[in-house]
Formats: sequence, C-alpha cells, structure tokens
Amino acid sequence: MRTLILALAAVLGLSAGAAAQTPGPSPAKTIGKPQAPQIVPSMIVLNAKGAKLAGSTLTLDGVSPNAIVFADRPVRAAGHALTAHLLAEWGDGAPDSFAKDPPNATISVLNKANASVADIVVVLKAPRLDGDKLTFDVAVIDGDLGQADGPATVFIDIINLPAARRTARQSAWYATAKQR
Repeated sequence: MRTLILALAAVLGLSAGAAAQTPGPSPAKTIGKPQAPQIVPSMIVLNAKGAKLAGSTLTLDGVSPNAIVFADRPVRAAGHALTAHLLAEWGDGAPDSFAKDPPNATISVLNKANASVADIVVVLKAPRLDGDKLTFDVAVIDGDLGQADGPATVFIDIINLPAARRTARQSAWYATAKQR
C-alpha cells in the first residue's frame, strides 16, 4: 500500500514524506452540478418472420432473440437487448412495470401477394415466449393485419416508463450506443 501511495505522490508531484503522512483519502469533490438519472424517450423494435392476430392474441413466429432499442433526440443512442430481458418487464411486479402500465405498439406485416403492408396498433399484455414464438394478449386500438403473411416488425413505445432503466441495466441496451 505504501508503494502505491508513493507512486501516486510522485505522479502528483508531492514529496514522499507528505504522501506518507496523509491520514487518509480526501473527500470527493463534486465538479459541475449533480443531475438525477433521467428517463430517455426510447423505442423497442422486434423483428419476426411473421405475425398473426387471432381475436385478442398476437403471435409472432420466428421472433429475433434480440431487439433494437433506440433513444430519441437529443441522445440518439442505440443498442441491443435480449428479447427475454425485455419480456421480464411484464412480470416483475414493480409498480412501474409493463404489467401495471402495458405499452402501445405498432405491428407492420408485409403482405406478399400484393407487396403491401398491413398495420395494427395494440396494447401489448402478458407475453409468452416459447422458442422463437412470442405470443401477446392484445387490446386492438386501430387497424387489422388481414391476410398479411410476410415478415413483421413490432415497434414498442416505452417513452417515460421508468422500468426501461432497469432493463437497460440488466441487458446493457446502450453498451453499444453511439451518439452523434
């Protein structure tokens, strides 16, 4: 320990005697104005090979094992989260979880027959993941998937949901974040 103190003293330009006599670490100094952690408006994007709506059940077949998460301006960060980690937001019982306040989502599915896209806006509830099949109970807000039979993308709105901070810590959403 004394060697470390002496080495630090040398780097800082202190005499060896002054460093050895220091009673302990000095209190940390705050530089700038401390800021509370902030919720960054963000969205989750899930991709799947297909999506079907049957009554109030949405089934995504061939769902990707990870999702893309991106933050709005001015942060402009993006990263990846494991789909399984995202689904944990529905079941953790916290007062700010998706179970208590389910997110809205838009599902866009390609219709191969006429190269069109069918869109539906829903509230996502009670996800169940079985291999690469992800099923949600949904409340339809608007739209219809009709006979769309192609690849699907789900855009999940998590704006202002504190639970997103927990998931970010669990799965390091922004570990690969790049800011402009």
